[in-house]
Amino acid sequence: MKLRVLATLLLTTLIGVSLFAAQQDPMVGGAAMFPNKNIIDNALNSADHTTLVAAVKAAGLVETLEGPGPFTVFAPTNEAFAKLPAGTVDTLLKPENKDMLTKILTYHVVAGRLSTDDIRKMIKAGHGKAELKTVSGGSLWAMHQGGNIVLQDEKGGMATVTIANVYQSNGVIQVIDSVLLPN
Repeated sequence: MKLRVLATLLLTTLIGVSLFAAQQDPMVGGAAMFPNKNIIDNALNSADHTTLVAAVKAAGLVETLEGPGPFTVFAPTNEAFAKLPAGTVDTLLKPENKDMLTKILTYHVVAGRLSTDDIRKMIKAGHGKAELKTVSGGSLWAMHQGGNIVLQDEKGGMATVTIANVYQSNGVIQVIDSVLLPN
C-alpha cells in the first residue's frame, strides 16, 4: 500500500514538473522558447519566424528588441508574411524602404508584458473590444472570436493569436497568423 502511494505521488510529481516545464518552454517553429532568453535570442531559433527575423535585422531593430523592455510582440509567422501580395516582403526589405518596414514592425509591438489573460481582461473591460497602443503610435483592437483572441489593424485586417504567452526575459511573444498593417 505504501509503495503504491509513493509511486502515485512520484508519478503525480513527474507529471506536474513536465506540465510546468511545457508551460515555461513552449515550442515555436520547432524550437523551445526559453523564458531566460530575450525576444531576439528566441526568435532566431524559430523556423517559423525567419522572415520576421530578417525584417527586424533589415529595420535595425535587433538592439531594441534585445533591450530590457518589457515588450509584447505580436509575431507573424512566415506563412503570415506569405499572405501578403507577391513581392511585398522583398520590397520592404530594401534599404530605401527601411522607414516603412520599421513602421510595420513596430506596429506589432506594444509596451509592457501583456499575457492573453491581461488582454482578455482588457477586452472585458472594453465591453468586447480593447484598444492597444503600439510602439509605432498606432492602434490595434483586440477582440474574442470563437474562443480566440483576434487583433484588428487600422486597415481592417485581422490576425489570430495562434501560440499564446511565449514568455521572454524582456517581454512576451504572441504568435499571430497574419501581418498587421498600420494606416
